[in-house]
Amino acid sequence: MADVVVVGAGVGGLAAAARLAATGHAVTVCEQADRVGGKLALLERDGFRFDTGPSLLTMPHVLTELFSATGAPLGAALDLQRVEPVARYRFADGAEFDATADPSAMSAALDAALGPGAGADWQRLLARGGRIYAAVREPFLSAALGGPLDLLRLAGRAGDLAAVAPHRTLRGLGRSYLRDPRLRMLLDRYATYTGSDPRRAPAALATIPYVEQAYGSWYVRGGLARVADALRERTENCGATVRTGADVAAVDVAGGRVAGVRLAGGERLRADVVVAHADAAHLYRDLLDHPAARRARRRLARTVPSLSGFVMLLAVRGATPGLRHHTVLFPADYDAEFDALFGPAPRPVPDPTVYVSVPRDPAVAPEGHEAWFVLANAPRQGQCGLDWDAPGLAAGYADRLLDVMAARGLDVRDRVLFRETVTPADLERRTRAVGGAIYGTSSNGPRAAFLRPANRGPVPGLYLVGGSSHPGGGLPLVLKSAAIVADLVGPA
Repeated sequence: MADVVVVGAGVGGLAAAARLAATGHAVTVCEQADRVGGKLALLERDGFRFDTGPSLLTMPHVLTELFSATGAPLGAALDLQRVEPVARYRFADGAEFDATADPSAMSAALDAALGPGAGADWQRLLARGGRIYAAVREPFLSAALGGPLDLLRLAGRAGDLAAVAPHRTLRGLGRSYLRDPRLRMLLDRYATYTGSDPRRAPAALATIPYVEQAYGSWYVRGGLARVADALRERTENCGATVRTGADVAAVDVAGGRVAGVRLAGGERLRADVVVAHADAAHLYRDLLDHPAARRARRRLARTVPSLSGFVMLLAVRGATPGLRHHTVLFPADYDAEFDALFGPAPRPVPDPTVYVSVPRDPAVAPEGHEAWFVLANAPRQGQCGLDWDAPGLAAGYADRLLDVMAARGLDVRDRVLFRETVTPADLERRTRAVGGAIYGTSSNGPRAAFLRPANRGPVPGLYLVGGSSHPGGGLPLVLKSAAIVADLVGPA
C-alpha cells in the first residue's frame, strides 16, 4: 500500500483518487478551493443554479466504467439524460438546423437547411472520423505516452496512418469532404473543443463530431457540477480523504523521488506517490523545484497554450419558445475569430461564435424562468498584455455579446434579471490554469494532440492527470487520464 496525495479535486483528481483508493492505497486529496470540481464549477444565486464549466457530457460509458470499477452503479449517484436534438446551429445567412445523433435524421436536416447532398457529405466526413477513432482509441486515448518515440511506435501498431493523416489539418480534411462552406464552419468548431485553431489542428480531431453522433450528448439532472459531488462521495466511500481549503504550495522531492507535498500553511504530508491534477504549466513552474521541472517548462514553452473563454451567466425571466438545450450562433467570418484568438495581436473577438446552453431542468431555475450559460471563445489573460481585469472590459464585452445574440435572433436583453461573468482572469485565479487556458496546451500542430505532458512525471512517484496532460481536455478524456494514471501506479 502506498501513501498517495492527489493535488486538486477536479474531475481527474477525484477519479484517480477513487480508483487508487479502491485498489487499496491510502489516498488524501488536497483542494485549494472550498468545494470540489475544479473547472466543473457552480454558481448559485436567487434560486438559479449555473454550471460555469462544461455543460455537455459525451461518452457516458467512461463515467459508467469508473463507477463500476470502484464498486458502485452510476445510476445510483447521477441521473443522466440524453439531449435530443443535440443542438441547434444557426448561420449568419439565417440557415439553421437541429443536429441529432440519428444519422438519417441528421442527413435530412442538413439537406433541408443547406441543400441536397449536404447530409451525405457530412456522413462521409463522420465515417472518416470513425476510422480515425478506431485507429487511435486504444493506443492513444487509453494508454500512457511518454514522447515522440511512443507516438511513432503506437502509430505503427494502429495500422491506419492513412486514416489518421497526421500531417493534415482539420480545415484541410473538411475541404476534401465538405462542399458547403457552412458545413466546413461546423467542422471547424470542433477544433475549439480542444482550444485550438482548425487551420493548424490535426485532422484527427474529426473524431470529436464522430463521437458526438456515435455516443450522443448527455446532461446530468441538476447540472453537471453534480458529477463532481458524486465523484467526491465515491472517492470517500472508497476510503480516501478529501480536504478542501488545503492549498498545495510545493511538491517535495527527496532521494531522487517525490516525498510528499507542503501546504501553504506549512503543513507537510508525506507521500510515496503524488498525483497532480494541477495545470501542467502551474505544476512545473510553481510547485516542483527540480531540474526535471525546468526541462519540462522549456518543452511547454515551445507549445501553443489553448484558448480561454468568456462566460456570461444570465437569469432570464420567462420561457423562450422553441429554444433548444444547446444553441450555436455562427458569425459571418469564422477566420476573423481565429485571427483574433491566435494571431499576433490577440483581442476579444468582436463578432464571435456564441454558444448558449439552457437546460430544461426545474432544478436549475425558479418556475417560469431560465438559467442561461453563454460562452464565447476568448484570448487568455495576459496574452500580449491583454488584461481582462481592466475597468469596464468584462462588462462592455458582456453587453457586446448580448447585442450579438440579439442580432442573431436570441434577444433577451429586456428579460435579464441579473447576469454574472467569468473571464479568463477569473478562470486563472480559480483554477490556476495559466492565463485561464481551458485545455492547457492547444492541439495546434501535427503532433500536438498526442504529445501533451505525459502522465508519468519526470520525477519518480509523480503522475499527472487532467485536461492539461495526456490524452487531453474534456470530461471523457480527463476520466481516461485518471484510468491511465491508476494503471501506472498499480494496485496496492
